[in-house]
Amino acid sequence: MVNAAKRLVKRTSKTRLALASALALSLVVIYQLRANHWDDRLYFYMLTHPLFQTADPDFISLGDYSVVIQAKPVAGIDNNLSGLTFDPDRNLLWAVTNGPNELFALSKTGDVIQRHKLEGFHDVEAVSYLGDGRLVLSEERRQTLVIVNAPLPGETLLRANYKGLTIDYGEGDNDGYEGLAYDLSGDRLFVAKERRPMRLLEIKGLRASMAGDFALDIQDRSTLVREKVFATDLSSVVFDQRSGHLVLLSDESKLLIEIGDDDEVVGFSSLAAGSAGLSQAIPQAEGVTIDAQGNLYIVSEPNLFYSFERTVSDSL
Repeated sequence: MVNAAKRLVKRTSKTRLALASALALSLVVIYQLRANHWDDRLYFYMLTHPLFQTADPDFISLGDYSVVIQAKPVAGIDNNLSGLTFDPDRNLLWAVTNGPNELFALSKTGDVIQRHKLEGFHDVEAVSYLGDGRLVLSEERRQTLVIVNAPLPGETLLRANYKGLTIDYGEGDNDGYEGLAYDLSGDRLFVAKERRPMRLLEIKGLRASMAGDFALDIQDRSTLVREKVFATDLSSVVFDQRSGHLVLLSDESKLLIEIGDDDEVVGFSSLAAGSAGLSQAIPQAEGVTIDAQGNLYIVSEPNLFYSFERTVSDSL
């Protein structure tokens, strides 16, 4: 009788240990699912997959893109390749580095056309084209936006010659403004803050204010990224002039996420190996932009260039 009781206690202890281990493992799995937003990814994959919806020509449709140029080292840049923007007036790309602070004009195949010193600038992380031959640069740690003229070949830009707009949330350091995107027709500048916490600001009337009509309207759109964007950081942002949609880039989550004009997620694409024809995951993606034909470009540190084309016709 005593031996039977001992065996029962031993079996009960083993059962409890097994149940406790299973519970602990389940909690770890659930935590990882939530921390990396795998449940959100599955939901939006189902929601935006072509099998479950009709293709919309007004969407960017990130899942329809395939890589054309991948992991091309940009000759002449050794490190810290960061923000990226498309200049439709010159049909080229502008990119920046923050160590040293320089501005580069790139071809759409990732070759350096021009390079310009940014003398007196500090920690330049992002760039966006404003039209009329002007660019806006972001000084991350200072949380300052600086509007400059697109330089001529060989020209050095002096920080002392330009005024800055500082939007200080007291969260500068190395988690400041990482991404800039400008809506050319709507005169709206979108500013993305990387993390701790992630933020998305919308500045209306920037170009109008530059022309003398001081009418800046700064709106905090951070609720959008906190509640609907399934990523752990924001490395860059681009406004697609054709669709009116935003694309957010996350380096840590290795994602591109398309936001429609109703602030809803309408699509996403992974930057991991195997997605969009990538042979390897994009390491430390820092800048994204889209040209007038809808081609998509990404740069990553230290100096890699990628381009993507939509493989499904816009007429679908």
